[in-house]
Amino acid sequence: MNQRLFFIFVGGSFGLAAAAHYLMASEILKFVTASAAIVFLAAWLGKATESVAHYAGDRIGGFLNATFGNAAELIIAFFLVKEGYYDMVKASITGSIIGNMLLVLGLSVLLGGLKYKEQRFNARLASHNASLMTLALVALFIPAVFMGGLPQAEISTLSIVISVILIVAYLLWLLFSLITHKDFLSDIEVHDSEPVWSSGVSIVMLIAATFFVAVVSEWLVHSIEVVSQTLGWSELFVGAFVIAIIGNAAEHSAALFLAMKNRIGAAVEIAIGSSLQIALFVAPVLVLVSLLFASTPMNIVFTPFELTAIGVSTFIAISISRDGVTNWYEGVLLLAVYIILGTAFYFA
Repeated sequence: MNQRLFFIFVGGSFGLAAAAHYLMASEILKFVTASAAIVFLAAWLGKATESVAHYAGDRIGGFLNATFGNAAELIIAFFLVKEGYYDMVKASITGSIIGNMLLVLGLSVLLGGLKYKEQRFNARLASHNASLMTLALVALFIPAVFMGGLPQAEISTLSIVISVILIVAYLLWLLFSLITHKDFLSDIEVHDSEPVWSSGVSIVMLIAATFFVAVVSEWLVHSIEVVSQTLGWSELFVGAFVIAIIGNAAEHSAALFLAMKNRIGAAVEIAIGSSLQIALFVAPVLVLVSLLFASTPMNIVFTPFELTAIGVSTFIAISISRDGVTNWYEGVLLLAVYIILGTAFYFA
């Protein structure tokens, strides 16, 4: 698809979403058009981050993609927190974590593996990622275990303390992986084509796409409750799968494109790096942000369904990625677990 046609689709989808929002269409139509617009805007975001990765390298590029890709998720969650939909926020956090580790990574490994018999990336990075996801699991399990024996005020305090610790741990990980041990964790970069934009234009595109995603995300949130009630979907399913898939569309597109260009290292960085960013940074930030909007802030206590899903996803993602080598069948295994969890969440 050439650039002109691509931007016609992006502009058209945004225009339809704006028309549905401001002309007071049905809530379902608002939800559908806003969701479609976010997907197209995320594709724009993905193209920009792929271009940035060409100039900055796979590690920095993957980090930028995860960050800007998670911007949509963070913005949607911010408005949900503001409206008091804490359960849906936690479900969307869960869905984002498992969606990146199972759906995004699974599709990337599958499609990349169909084109290349075997793809390799830095095994040391995979080992560190495994340790970080284990930290995230521990941090999420502790409040759930102690919830029954603590009053609400102390649960809130525990959530705030854990959130601050996770944010500090994540910032120190960025210092370690992008500065002090950058060469230790780097991949051999493979660039088989020139980017369509210069580095400066790519950055501008990132910022512009993120802005429009923020606008459409607010429209989407306003229609979610009515749509979920109309269709009979639980908040758990809507948050964990519907919102998570829409909000993570940027990672979906960019990771797949990179894997099919034999840049599986960047694809893994996007998928696993995004899950880590959600667990160690976005979720704790939302807990702290909730302090601004309500007398009872959001805690970091997740349901057994959510903890089980995150634990299972972490286990199989670590099992598959720890050797630094991937093939198409490993992608099938990741996708199989994602479908199993999606079915379970639908009936939960």
